[in-house]
Amino acid sequence: MPNFSDFYTEDSVNNQGLECLRFLNEVISDYDALLEQPRFKDIIKIKTIGSTYMAASGLTDDNYNPNMPVKEKWAHLAQLTEFALTLKETLTNINKESFNNFLLRMGINQGPITAGVIGARKPHYDMWGNTVNVSSRMESTGKAGCIQVVEETARILEEFDYVFEQRGLVAVKGKGNLMTYYLLGRKSDLKNSPVKSNLDDPAVPTTSSS
Repeated sequence: MPNFSDFYTEDSVNNQGLECLRFLNEVISDYDALLEQPRFKDIIKIKTIGSTYMAASGLTDDNYNPNMPVKEKWAHLAQLTEFALTLKETLTNINKESFNNFLLRMGINQGPITAGVIGARKPHYDMWGNTVNVSSRMESTGKAGCIQVVEETARILEEFDYVFEQRGLVAVKGKGNLMTYYLLGRKSDLKNSPVKSNLDDPAVPTTSSS
């Protein structure tokens, strides 16, 4: 939630920030509850940093084979994408109940990662690698309210009937300029409703660098 920092204040009205954190805890708890649903059984929550929620899929797939059919090989990626869309829907409902206007800004990527538990005190499971870095970059350079992916991810998810629009080139550290796409939604949901472009806001740049 990139606009949560605008909401967070440490004044007497918010009990020096405690009320803001209590609200954030309710949001994160609602996200966690989604992972109890059978349709999201292959998704694992990795961590939260502030209002940023990190999750991954396919980490426990012992039957993985690089030669598997696309729909079998990347079923967990489609599941993660469905989870991302459900997070947006969940936050929309929370906004209606709390009279807020929070937005999610998300990035999705797929590929090999290194994962493990580190630390002697408060040990923590985490993930590293280019796949993670690109996913983080997709989030940080995206537009609030949108889900941004690289071209390879978009092509895979199109096999699962997700619809994308091309955003343009985005500079990714260590990767150069990558063509990126915004997820518009599920094809079945877009059939009977007008498709609103995520590029309508002229303030959104088509390139970014760090």
